[in-house]
Amino acid sequence: MMTLGRKFFIYGMVSITLVTFCFLVYTGWTYYTLPIEERFFHTLHPIFKPSGLLGHGLGIIGSLCMIVGVFSYMIRKRKRSLSRVGTLKNWLEFHIFLCSIGPIMVLFHTAFKFGGIVAISFWSMVAVVASGVIGRFIYNQIPRSIQGQELTLGEVMSIRQNVHSELETLSAHTHMGLDTLFNQQTQTVQVGNSKSLISSLWNDFKNDYTKFRSIKLGFRSSGIPKVDQNRILKLIKTEFQLRRKINHLHSMQMFFRSWHVVHLPFALIMLVIMIVHIIITLTFGYKWIF
Repeated sequence: MMTLGRKFFIYGMVSITLVTFCFLVYTGWTYYTLPIEERFFHTLHPIFKPSGLLGHGLGIIGSLCMIVGVFSYMIRKRKRSLSRVGTLKNWLEFHIFLCSIGPIMVLFHTAFKFGGIVAISFWSMVAVVASGVIGRFIYNQIPRSIQGQELTLGEVMSIRQNVHSELETLSAHTHMGLDTLFNQQTQTVQVGNSKSLISSLWNDFKNDYTKFRSIKLGFRSSGIPKVDQNRILKLIKTEFQLRRKINHLHSMQMFFRSWHVVHLPFALIMLVIMIVHIIITLTFGYKWIF
């Protein structure tokens, strides 16, 4: 269950990202929607152009966000001495936040004009963001501790057994046949077969949603106190999630290891070209407000 502090932490970062994006779209809409050759005559051109006050600042701040986001998470993940400095899950969320808001700022810094070697960096950035979304999905399918450490199959089975015990205790007087939820057979998914994996994940989710909705509707006329209903439904949802993760655990672990092979090279290409771009910019005297 997500704590209040963690909810505030995550929702705060999401809000900052959305507000930043909406602000840039709203304030620069009339400028960015003009053809490139006409932007020079727009009153906002000195501010929004890549070398302008806001445009240049967005490039600097966005680049710093991505650099800090990438290297802070890498250092926290690999340095055991920092294991007590926040949980790995929170560091991952912070990494995702900085590597989401950073590309947004860089996108508006370019004024949607791409060319030369910078274009390679930009499309590498797009590939990093896209692969990051996929990686986040795969990451969520692998059971982890509160600290973000990957759990073994035995640990997950133990958690599931605890859920079973509590659910059986709470539902003993419902007479709704909840015990049938624990006797379902799952299909084996071939490792490396992405089509069968996606299909299996979708079918499992669809079937679980249908069963959960049916149970929830059945509670309406059961006469069970609302507090007990909510607790049982939460346990059933947890049971479904654990069962899906156990069923696809090996496949997801294999895909997650393969995912790094795609994500990391694009991130390195993006960072190297971005640093070269910064050096060239400084060489030509573009120093923003400094």
